[in-house]
Amino acid sequence: MANTTSAKKATRKIARRTVINKSRRTQMRSAVRSVEEAIKRGDRDAALKAMSHAEPELMRAAQRRIVHKNNASRKVSRLAHQIAKLAK
Repeated sequence: MANTTSAKKATRKIARRTVINKSRRTQMRSAVRSVEEAIKRGDRDAALKAMSHAEPELMRAAQRRIVHKNNASRKVSRLAHQIAKLAK
């Protein structure tokens, strides 16, 4: 339990940020999931459309330090590679 005034304030700030970050993480994961589902269906057009929404979501999450920037880049790269394989 926090004892000092500053520690109590930090705890309140962390609680507020956690709620915001959970929401953003959910939004990011939903965007990625929509791309993965389109890939699984084999629908390249839908996958490209979903990817154009998911890539900025991932990069925004990385910018806000919800996920690590390398993690976001890796996800974008892997999804793009899977979409490219659909074209063959």
